[in-house]
Amino acid sequence: MTVQELMQQYQSLGYQSTELYKVSEVFVRMKKDSAKIFLTFTSNMVTSGLRGFFAQVLKKGMADIVVTTVGSIEEDIMKAMGETFKIGDFEADDVDLHEKGKNRVGNILINNESYGKIEAVFLPILRELYKKKPRWAVSEMLREIGLVLDDEHSILATAAKYDIPVFCPAITDSAFGFHLYLFQRKHPDFMIDVVKDFGNILFSVSYDDKKGVIALGGSISKHHAILFTLLNGGAEYAAYITTAHKTSGSMSGANTNEAKSWGKVKDSADIATAIGDVTILFPLAMINAMEELQAEGLLREE
Repeated sequence: MTVQELMQQYQSLGYQSTELYKVSEVFVRMKKDSAKIFLTFTSNMVTSGLRGFFAQVLKKGMADIVVTTVGSIEEDIMKAMGETFKIGDFEADDVDLHEKGKNRVGNILINNESYGKIEAVFLPILRELYKKKPRWAVSEMLREIGLVLDDEHSILATAAKYDIPVFCPAITDSAFGFHLYLFQRKHPDFMIDVVKDFGNILFSVSYDDKKGVIALGGSISKHHAILFTLLNGGAEYAAYITTAHKTSGSMSGANTNEAKSWGKVKDSADIATAIGDVTILFPLAMINAMEELQAEGLLREE
């Protein structure tokens, strides 16, 4: 059974299988309608190992704008440098892990040293950026980093290659932010301009563009995208996958219907929400969509 055959079965299986099939079909329709597609995801999805799949999605032209959290940026750089994360256990002895210099993210283990190694790549890039000019928007800085990463599975490298902007509004929420701070201490006029990126993402689409949102999880990455669909008249397409529920009143749990009350999604929008683990659901939904689009010659050839 192929992924497409499995997903065809899902449309009549019931519960979240049916909703996942709807999500996949929204992916297809937004692409066929030439919508500008926002892809948003949180850093735990890059930690999990979806990094290379996200890069493939970008290569195939299934996203025009990326919005993510800074852990995605850090870990994309780490893995481009050859760092590997290991599978651990959700019930591990966390005190023992701390003593061994291992950080646990769910059932994934990351060595402390991996964060320190970012500096070896990051500081030379910052020095070169500073020589060119002292003030950079976040997305501009991330593009420069992507241009020097030699890894076909890298999100930043792939985005830079295909001129896809990557936005990260909470850039300081990390070891990455700490290195920015240390560099600014030595160069007080150095500035990473988050506010300038507000304009950059705002004008990455227009009021007249058809807009689609693929939101994986929630957090600032999801809201940052749908804020700009709101300011540009609302999205025509929206597909969410999340483990959160609408009863919490959170951004992560807010479904596509709730977005209509704000005008982030148009009243007549083509929408779907599936509840479940992105590491399982997103590859199924996106591979199904890409196989359908590939057969019609609607994906970018690498």
